[in-house]
Amino acid sequence: MARIFTLDTFNSASGDLTVYNNTLPGDIKRVFYIHGAGNSLRGGHRHHKAWNALICVVGQCRVYVQDSEGEKDYLLASPDTCLILEPKDWHVMDQFSEDAVLLVLANEPYDRKDYIDEPYLACRYASVNNS
Repeated sequence: MARIFTLDTFNSASGDLTVYNNTLPGDIKRVFYIHGAGNSLRGGHRHHKAWNALICVVGQCRVYVQDSEGEKDYLLASPDTCLILEPKDWHVMDQFSEDAVLLVLANEPYDRKDYIDEPYLACRYASVNNS
């Protein structure tokens, strides 16, 4: 199952410095961010190989995760909170605040063949989580 943890943050009079260190297996090979998502559902898949680290650096969003062990909602609402998704974790992101910027770090470069899409996930998610 996905796991969430707090990144090390160092505070000073000149601002805060939050550090991401060695939480994914291997090297970071892809970085992207989602912004302007509004009321959209993002994700709705899992991966064959890729691990992802999600950090909402501005604003907040919810991440629904499902695997063989169960399901759970995570609220990402602080730039020092990191959610690690394993390849087996089906995930959907939603409830983006207007200003949300969701940073994603991955240990694999983009490869469409690494994505496993299942239409039932988004449908099931929408019917269970209409809140």
